[in-house]
Amino acid sequence: MQSVPTTDGPHEARQSFAESLDETRDDVIRLAGLTVEAIGVTTRALLDADLAAVARLVNDDASIDELKEATELRVYEMFATQQPMAGDLRTLLAVLRILHEIQLTADLTVSIAKGARRLYPMELAPRLRGLLDRMGSRAAEQFKVAIDSFADSDPSRAAALPDMDDVMDDLQKDLFRAIFENSSNDEAGLQAAVQLALLGRFYERMADHAVLIGAWVRFMVTGELPSRADMQDSGTP
Repeated sequence: MQSVPTTDGPHEARQSFAESLDETRDDVIRLAGLTVEAIGVTTRALLDADLAAVARLVNDDASIDELKEATELRVYEMFATQQPMAGDLRTLLAVLRILHEIQLTADLTVSIAKGARRLYPMELAPRLRGLLDRMGSRAAEQFKVAIDSFADSDPSRAAALPDMDDVMDDLQKDLFRAIFENSSNDEAGLQAAVQLALLGRFYERMADHAVLIGAWVRFMVTGELPSRADMQDSGTP
């Protein structure tokens, strides 16, 4: 009796792993896209004192958390069932770290939205508006560069992020100077100055997270772990 050929189990397992890895990468890119969109929404809500947009953004943050958790769980399942090696192992490790940076950035958009509530109904001085607008645009741009480097596995693009971050640092310094120039000495003025300084710090931290995503892209492609300098430059202890 002629035997029936068996299916190539290892080959099928490898194909399934590759498909899961592609799906995971797609979800990371999708999650980053939602976060970039949230940066734009929260900046516009801040500048327009749009409390309805603030409420929507705070509510929508749950969907980002859910996608992040689902993607993270898939990575853990792949570790447990597939035993990835070499490049695939680095990719999964990098994904876990990048997911963390994305979630922290998304959380910062919520913090900015809540800051807009605290400032309401204060009308921002033109220079403050301009600087916050530029910081929001810069944070979104750095995040796009970071996630594009991940999507294309391109560490050379990620290498531009530290220099881009210097611009954000300069904007934050300009914002602090503008806050002092435009704040009053009464209690309301001091409270507003603190809130505005925090907003500047939140945007600066977003840019830091983008830099660290770039460092994890470099690890994913080359195996070079982020250095202590990378961590310190990104604000990580």
